[in-house]
Amino acid sequence: GVSYHPTPGKVLFLVHLLAYLASIAGNAVIVTITCADSRLHTPMYLFLSTFSFLECGVISAVIPKLLVIFLSGRQAISFPACFIQAFITVFLGSTGFLLIAVMSLDRYAAICKPLHYLTIMNPKTCSLLVTACFSLAFPFITGLVVKVSQLSFCSPLVIPHFFCDLGPLIHLSCSDTSSTEMLAFVLTSFILLTSLIITIIAYSNIVITVLRLPSAKEKQKAFSTCSS
Repeated sequence: GVSYHPTPGKVLFLVHLLAYLASIAGNAVIVTITCADSRLHTPMYLFLSTFSFLECGVISAVIPKLLVIFLSGRQAISFPACFIQAFITVFLGSTGFLLIAVMSLDRYAAICKPLHYLTIMNPKTCSLLVTACFSLAFPFITGLVVKVSQLSFCSPLVIPHFFCDLGPLIHLSCSDTSSTEMLAFVLTSFILLTSLIITIIAYSNIVITVLRLPSAKEKQKAFSTCSS
């Protein structure tokens, strides 16, 4: 198995447990209210509830095992569990970055194309965009995790991190990792830069559109819509 650096303690357990429960509760409330209230069946709240679901998944893949380590003092995780944890966190995290770009496009359509917003961001389009985020991230991250799992690992298997991330895992390998590191760099750069570029372009156009509005009230309303 793989060992963690020692950071056990009941205080850390309690702090992380409370933070974990608060985060899960907050995100669960967002998802529940969005599903239960028909008035919130809009693109913005669909994307927001999906993002909350992703956040629940990421922290649930990491924190429960961390709590067990704090409480038991047994700072180890099996290789299969380690790779599963790494896959879930990286996959859901990558999907979240892509979803942020989609959310910025939604705000762009709402502010810059208000007359066509309902036509552009119809339920089918929103569902396709969310599905696209998952579908784009899944093969990339699956391929990367499979590539990392095929490496040879040497002892001591100690991860200088608080969970099984792919970067620290790659550095534990005693085989040639150059191609794996290059693949990780390319995929990470693609996902992050795609999300960043789309978000910057969308919000730049939003700012330009808002500044061109004739009245201060309209500008305030537009910025309020954007910030929500």
